[in-house]
Amino acid sequence: MPSFKSDRLFNWSNNLLLIIVSLSMLAPLVHLIAVSFSAPLYVGAKLVYFWPKGWNVQVYKTIFATDSLWQALGVSIYITIFGTIIALILTSTIAYSLSRSRMPFRRLVLKGIIVTFVFSVPLIPSYLVVRSLQMDNTLWALMVPGALTAFNVIIMKTFFQGISSELFDAGKIDGCGEASIYFRIAIPLSMPVIATIALFHAVGQWNSYFSALIYIHTKSLLPIQVLLRNLVIEDNLGTFSQLNTIDLARPATPEMLKAGIILFGTIPILLVYPFLQKYFVKGAMLGSLKE
Repeated sequence: MPSFKSDRLFNWSNNLLLIIVSLSMLAPLVHLIAVSFSAPLYVGAKLVYFWPKGWNVQVYKTIFATDSLWQALGVSIYITIFGTIIALILTSTIAYSLSRSRMPFRRLVLKGIIVTFVFSVPLIPSYLVVRSLQMDNTLWALMVPGALTAFNVIIMKTFFQGISSELFDAGKIDGCGEASIYFRIAIPLSMPVIATIALFHAVGQWNSYFSALIYIHTKSLLPIQVLLRNLVIEDNLGTFSQLNTIDLARPATPEMLKAGIILFGTIPILLVYPFLQKYFVKGAMLGSLKE
């Protein structure tokens, strides 16, 4: 009986702690929503916390009328979708190859991949390679260099190794080659781990801005995270050129515009989670437990 009570107390305490941590993470987002929908009078007086005061949607009318924001959002969506597809193709193919015991130099390649956990690629050599491949100032520079990571390769390799070898043997008996086994057996059975890696990479791709600062020189190719960085770190609304030409007539303060723009660049990636959540949990657990 004492053991049961102590376990129950631990579960309650653990749940309470997780709830508090979750609320602390949600608090800034809720605050931004409240500020963006409040009246300038209350925002200027610092009276808005977690609930809007004096309903006002002028911020979003201004944001939706700013073409530069839509253009940057389109760039982010493009590099996130196609960058994730490229990453999944590269990761799944090399992980499947490494999971096959007959692959030549398998252990050597795997050791080379593990080395990248310790030693990352220096900035200057990386820039020179991108420039020599003529990807400088193109969206390829934002999608290709970071498409393959050792962490994702090892997770997917571990998952492939957990698939019953009898399925692969049955495929060979039916006349399937390695390519057919990969597409018809390995990939359909690996949707949970594929969804997990897709979510990992998509979030990282969406939040990345450093590569754009290094490789992109044309404003029309900048993703929205670069604009958000300039807005938050440099406190520069001038990044959004159209905001200077729109007569706000004081229906919105700079703080309200900042809150609305941050939400504009954050909400799209949050919408991805509900669709991948069940695959994400299953894939993360299987990829971590199987050897």
